[in-house]
Amino acid sequence: MPPRKTPTKSSRTKKPAQRNNKFAAFHRFPRGCRLCKEKAPNVTYKDVALLQKFITEQGKIIPGRISGNCASHQRQVARAIRHARVMALLPFVND
Repeated sequence: MPPRKTPTKSSRTKKPAQRNNKFAAFHRFPRGCRLCKEKAPNVTYKDVALLQKFITEQGKIIPGRISGNCASHQRQVARAIRHARVMALLPFVND
């Protein structure tokens, strides 16, 4: 078995983002919840203009890690979108 290489002093002192640029590409700063900033009390299915901001062109619900919503508001948005689809205020699929 060959002897194990010990890391050099310079590689031990570097931060992970400096050693590996792939980490830096995925490391994002938290955006903060848009609904918390506006202090929106509740998200309802009747507010179609707000709900359309959280839907893609294909009609899919944008995930919280992309939209920046906190967990509680993301659940409210998803529930309101599903309710609005059943009430025919939003389409299930955009063609």
